[in-house]
This record gives sequence, structure tokens and C-alpha cells, in this order.
Amino acid sequence: MVLFDSVKKEKREFIPQQEGVATLYVCGPTVYDDAHLGHAKSALVFDLLRRVLEANGYDVTYARNITDIDDKIIKKAQEQNKDIKEITDFYTAAFHKEMEAIGVSRPDIEPKATESLEAMYALIQNLIDKGYAYATDDGDVYFDTSKDSEYLSLSKRVQDDEDKQERVESSTLKKNQADFALWKSVKDNSVVFESPFGKGRPGWHLECSAMIEKHLAKEGSAFAVDIHGGGADLLFPHHENEAAQTRCATNHALAAYWIHNGFVNIDGEKMSKSLGNSFFLKDALKEYDGEVLRFYLLSTHYRSNFNFNTQDLLSAKKRLDKLYRLKKRLFGLAHNDEKTEFQAKLLEALSDDMNISTALALIDEMISTANETLDTAGKHKLLKRETLSNLAYIEKLLGFGVKNPFEYFQWGVESATKEQIDTLIEKRNDAKKEKNFELSDTLRDEILKFGVQLMDTPQGTFWEKV
Repeated sequence: MVLFDSVKKEKREFIPQQEGVATLYVCGPTVYDDAHLGHAKSALVFDLLRRVLEANGYDVTYARNITDIDDKIIKKAQEQNKDIKEITDFYTAAFHKEMEAIGVSRPDIEPKATESLEAMYALIQNLIDKGYAYATDDGDVYFDTSKDSEYLSLSKRVQDDEDKQERVESSTLKKNQADFALWKSVKDNSVVFESPFGKGRPGWHLECSAMIEKHLAKEGSAFAVDIHGGGADLLFPHHENEAAQTRCATNHALAAYWIHNGFVNIDGEKMSKSLGNSFFLKDALKEYDGEVLRFYLLSTHYRSNFNFNTQDLLSAKKRLDKLYRLKKRLFGLAHNDEKTEFQAKLLEALSDDMNISTALALIDEMISTANETLDTAGKHKLLKRETLSNLAYIEKLLGFGVKNPFEYFQWGVESATKEQIDTLIEKRNDAKKEKNFELSDTLRDEILKFGVQLMDTPQGTFWEKV
């Protein structure tokens, strides 16, 4: 398995620190607002990476944090006259629900900033004791970038005086413009935490380093985690500063491999709240099935910038429809977990830095070949078992095709209408059992008026939108 390392700028064979075991840490959401398509893209990329690692036989520990301490959270709580926890709990629950809708599994570890304060205090004190951090007269604590000879080695950039290091106003008492806050003193009556350094709040970059040390790092290891991931916008300053904190406070580097996904653009323009084109995932889910969004957002290689537009999304849906139509042809048949040449090729493609274009081309070819053979071979049991095994493998590895194929084609039909159709189908089935074929035909015609088609199968009667 090979991965493109954002720091080395090249593909590297994945060799974990412990044979057969992989640790993955990804920067999660700041829970003050609804998740947007950028959050969805990143979550899907690392959900896929986790699946590919597991398919290659690795025992994966996946951690993704929840940032529930932030000035933006506090501002929203004040605007809505709510407790900060009420805000963070609401948006955390919404994030989980929306991730589930696009097939993203929960991480093994999901630490919250509010639950990790002691680990943050310990990291700050360690940096102070080793001379890498200093306190200012106004109570702030800063990381001294001049003491770290490897600072900027991650992003390979030259420090600009205009670079913004914090999400809050910078202190004029900093020794160097590049120094970043580990602890920010707070003098007002807003949300504050008692710490060994006084009342305040942790800096933007601190929590991930502290959480990784607490949950994943092992004594004596060269790296705290095998893989650290996130969006490309986090490489600097966030990941740069995380890496600096960890290597200066501990005897290991933060990560052996750095993976970053590209940006999401909306109709060719970079997605940004300031531009007013930050497309919330919850709104997309009102218009499109979650699995269609998953298929579409994963259809471009993870390192490429993704241009979200309706025309491409509809094309992606038609591509996914073909998989479900094949699944519908084989619905109700049993399958085994036999390994096939197709599965080996699919895993090989995704093991090459998650080469999704090759993977989807293989799936298209498999679907086309299977349909052609089914048309000519009829009820060839061996072929059907093999195809079903391939479909099950796609489901496990990529998260596509997980639904009942008939229900997939019902998406967008209102619940009340579904209930009406299901009731009519039940009455029609009763009429058929009683050999009342005239009533059965009448009920069938009534069902078809809803703009659906009926399929009578050995497993029952199903319907889908026309």
C-alpha cells in the first residue's frame, strides 16, 4: 500500500510502526455550526482510507476530535442566549447524524477539547520546563518558534509577518511574530477555565497534540501516530504548529505520514462562508440521497480540489444507479465471500493512494460485463454468486450499494405517499391470495398512478419511482 505524503511530496510505501497495526488521527469539526460540504469531503476521504487499511489487513485505531472550545462557539452561545454546552451538544449530534447519512462510520476514539484540558495543561508545562514556551505579563503562554530549529519544515514555507496564527487577537507581548498561543488569558466573564497558568482558554493548535499524546502515542515510538490527516487548509499553520509542539515536548515526531485532502469549490469558486457559498450538508441531504452524495464526493481523487455542481452530481447518480440495477437483478439470492480477480484489482487500485478513478472504472466494467453475461447466460448460479460477492465487497470497501435496491429507487417519495403505496400493495397481495384478480388489477392500476412501477418477486412485491 502506498500513500502520498504531503510533507515528503511523494508517494511512500505505508509501513506502520507496529506490524499489522495502523493509527490514524484526523482533525474533526469545531461544533458551532452545521457541517458543510468541505467537512463531508474530508470525513469521506478518511472513512475510505480507514476501510482500505482494514481491507489490507491492518488493525486500525482511528481518532477524530471534536473542538468544543472556541471563540466562535462562545459568540454563537451569546447571540442565542444559550449555554455553550447546549450549542456544542446540538451541533455535535447534527454532525453525527449527517455523517451517518453519507455512510461515514464513527471513529474508534472521539475526544472532546473540554474533556482533554488536563492533557493540554501537561503539554504546556512540559514546553515551559524545556524552554520552548514562555508566559507574558498579561497571562498568555506562547510557543517560542525561534527555539525550534525545525519550525516550518512541515509546510516548507517562509514565514510571512501577515500570517495569522490564532483565531483570537494576537498579543503585542509576543517575542516573535511567528509565536503562537498555547494558552490565552481571559479577563472578562465569558467562558473560562481554571488552569495552572491562570483563567483562560487553550490555543487553537494545542488540543490535537494533547489528545494524540493522551490516546495514541506510545512510549519509545518514533512517531505519535502513523498517519495524521485533514484538509489542505490545515497544513499551515495548524499542522505545522501541532508538529512543533509535539516534537519539542516529547521524544517523538507527531506523524510518520501526513495526508491532506483538497478543497471543495462550488460551481468553480472556492467554498467560503465569507463568499456566501458554504453549502451545508444538511441542505444537500434534502435534495439528494446520502449515498449519492457519498459516491459523488468520492468520485474525484482526494488530493484534487473538488468542484461541486448539479450536472456532475446527476451524472454520478446515474453511474450509481447502474450498480443498484445490477443488484436488483440479483435481489434475494444468497452469496458467499469468495475472493475474485475483480476484488483483488479493486483493492490494488485503492491501495495506490486511493486511486478512485481506476476503482470506479473497474466497477463500471464489472457491472457491464455482469449484465451482458446475465442477459445471455440466464440463471447461471455461479456467475450470480460471484457478482453478488463482488457487490458485497464494493459495499464493504467503498460504502456503495448498501441499501435495498428497491428502496434506493424510492428516495424522494414522501413518507405519507410511501405509506399509501405500501397499504395498496398489501391489499393487492391479499386480493391475489383470494384469487380476486379483478380487484388485484384495479389496485395495481391505482398504485401505478403514483408514478411508480411494480415488481413481483419471490421475495415479495416491490416498487420504485419511474
